[in-house]
Amino acid sequence: MQDILARAAQIKLVVFDVDGVLTDGSLFLGDDGQEYKAFHSRDGHGMKMLQQSGVEIAVITGRSSQVVNHRMHNLGVRHVYQGRLEKRPAFEDLLAKLSMDPAQTAYVGDDVVDLPVMRLAGLAVAVQDAHPLVKQHAHWQTPSGGGRGAAREVCELIMEAQGTLQGQLQHYL
Repeated sequence: MQDILARAAQIKLVVFDVDGVLTDGSLFLGDDGQEYKAFHSRDGHGMKMLQQSGVEIAVITGRSSQVVNHRMHNLGVRHVYQGRLEKRPAFEDLLAKLSMDPAQTAYVGDDVVDLPVMRLAGLAVAVQDAHPLVKQHAHWQTPSGGGRGAAREVCELIMEAQGTLQGQLQHYL
């Protein structure tokens, strides 16, 4: 666990996949083609606390959905890449835009399409219900599944490693 905390202490940017990470992977489609997704409220609050502690957040997702734009706007996430079936070019663009090294990034994924970015990130995280190959290439695995609190666990791990978690929680006590 010391290695994981050492990696987490260096993180300045966390990149999340959406389907299967910020959601449980279910896709709800209406007769009119409208797409619906369910996000966990505690994940969102963890993302807000992480941003308040000085860590940037981004999402890179293979699908495109207005609900993702809406949710990320509500959370104050400025870096949203949608419709990116190949995620590595988006990740490299984000690193260039923010002048960051891959070692300063964490990537949270659940499926094999996430592996090209996970293999570059300083902290590669697989959600608990990720594909076995993704788990094999992760530095750390969340106790919870995608859309069920996994993002919150990642946020709190990083804040704990950086010494900011208690300050974020103290605000509520």
